[in-house]
Amino acid sequence: MPIKILIADDHPLIAEGIKNTFENLDDFKVVAIVNNGEEAITFIEKHLVDVALLDINMPVLDGIECAKEILKNHKHVKVAMLSMYQEPSIIKNLITIGVKGYMLKTIPSDELLLAIDKIHNGKEYFNADVTKALISDDKPNSFHQYSKKSPLLKELTARELEIIKYISQGLTNGQVGEKLFISPRTVDSHRTNIMRKLDIHNVASLIRFAFQNGLTS
Repeated sequence: MPIKILIADDHPLIAEGIKNTFENLDDFKVVAIVNNGEEAITFIEKHLVDVALLDINMPVLDGIECAKEILKNHKHVKVAMLSMYQEPSIIKNLITIGVKGYMLKTIPSDELLLAIDKIHNGKEYFNADVTKALISDDKPNSFHQYSKKSPLLKELTARELEIIKYISQGLTNGQVGEKLFISPRTVDSHRTNIMRKLDIHNVASLIRFAFQNGLTS
């Protein structure tokens, strides 16, 4: 039986990227993608879910309150967070209420698969950057960026860097086009060129590259 996973994230591109990690794998099945915590709880009330993978910042009901509700009323569901934030106080609070995992959105795909498997089997999983945040506890509200940036950055134009920033914020091609006064088709063309230059094959990997290289704001 595959592990049934619910993904709650209000950024469609990010959610689809996460889903792609589990595609075509017999041991995992994404049973739903929802936009907020309220939708997550509604789905769990009606369907079988093994692991709920939640973002923190979501409209209507955020990931923290959603986690509390699931852990209180749906004890068979394991809850894990996949976020860009590594504020120690938030992570500690989530551990206290019973969340089994906390991973940053920069986590490699193979590590995410390992994490979900462990969490489903009742273990906890916190990836290395989260552990560092808990140990150091010196940069609240900040997202860890790698000190050594990719040499591929110099291959990108200023416009391509802008597009990466907006994609990492969860904007659609149409929304990016509105901000840059170009057509959605032109945005898609730029995105294809960016992925070719970076040897990246999905949006999740592109977003991970953006986070790791400080291109998200």
